[in-house]
Amino acid sequence: MPTHGKKYVEAKKAIDNQKQYSVEEAVKLVKQTNYTKFDSTVNIAIKTNANPKYNDQMLRATTILPNGTGKTKRVAVFVSDDKVEEAKKAGADIAGFESLLNDIKAGKMDFDVLITTPEHIRDLAPVAKQLGPRGLMPSPKAGTVAMNVSQAVEEVKKWKIEFRLDKTGNIHAGVGKVSFDDAKLVENINALLAAIEENKPTGVKGKLVKKVVLSTTMSPAVVIAY
Repeated sequence: MPTHGKKYVEAKKAIDNQKQYSVEEAVKLVKQTNYTKFDSTVNIAIKTNANPKYNDQMLRATTILPNGTGKTKRVAVFVSDDKVEEAKKAGADIAGFESLLNDIKAGKMDFDVLITTPEHIRDLAPVAKQLGPRGLMPSPKAGTVAMNVSQAVEEVKKWKIEFRLDKTGNIHAGVGKVSFDDAKLVENINALLAAIEENKPTGVKGKLVKKVVLSTTMSPAVVIAY
């Protein structure tokens, strides 16, 4: 088991493990204790009381972070050839039908998000095995199967993010970069937490969120009072 370096140990001294911090305090601390030379992502981990084994406790939805994540997403759109131009005008990096299908079959997936329409979702069945493991298969819950493709592209480009429970009932998301103003990070975190509460599964009785932890790529974790 590797031991943490001196910088990590020093950074950890600034954080009281017994304390739960406000969102504002947590943002200040993770920025203060981040010791990477690159612009680290600020990550949030949310432990919930939901059990994803049960359908009525599953949680998968989207929200728009008011200040973005600091990461640009490459968007591909799977549409008929007559809709390609429209998709590209809306900001799609890649758009096509047969050509895009062939690229996916060949393992060439140079995109972060794939959007399609309800009429074409079945046409992606032959490449579901390639897309599924990478989390790229379009889904109505993720807002990536849409009647209005242009709007869907614009929303993804305007920082729409998807959040979902992992197998252990946790949610992980990037909420910005260390270079963001404190206020922008606080706004993003509060927007995500509000969206999670709004999408609370019907099967979860009582409190949904158990624990919220904030960290950067390399900084120690800070527990947020929630």
